[in-house]
Amino acid sequence: MPLHLIKLCVGAESVEDLDAWIQERIAIQKSAGLEPEQTHTTRMIPKRAAEIVDGGSLFWVIKGFVQVRQRIVAIRPFKGEDGIERCDLVLEPVLMRTETQPRRPFQGWRYLEERDAPRDIRRTAVGDDMPAEMRRHLAELALI
Repeated sequence: MPLHLIKLCVGAESVEDLDAWIQERIAIQKSAGLEPEQTHTTRMIPKRAAEIVDGGSLFWVIKGFVQVRQRIVAIRPFKGEDGIERCDLVLEPVLMRTETQPRRPFQGWRYLEERDAPRDIRRTAVGDDMPAEMRRHLAELALI
């Protein structure tokens, strides 16, 4: 069973905002002649990295709700120019929407067991066009 991480997505207003940021960063890398890769740098290095890269994802909390995840393909520890140990979470640049799940603010990242992770939203004809704000309100009411 994979182990996941959960983290606040600071600065993003919506899943679409996060996706636009990812696409912009990839475009910049391509235009610079680099191999495009999405990474997220974090100060703490997960001690359970092997469990995470074996099918785990980074679940993003946007505006107080888990709404989306990205598969973690690698975890690369490194020492910054300031001498501080950090790591890059290498992420698949594909966002998978999840069930909306409320979360209170926290610092850094946390481990997220599979049993506690929100399920992926499978696209169906009904509700595909539901606005994210409406989905959040319904989640607050525990209706979805």
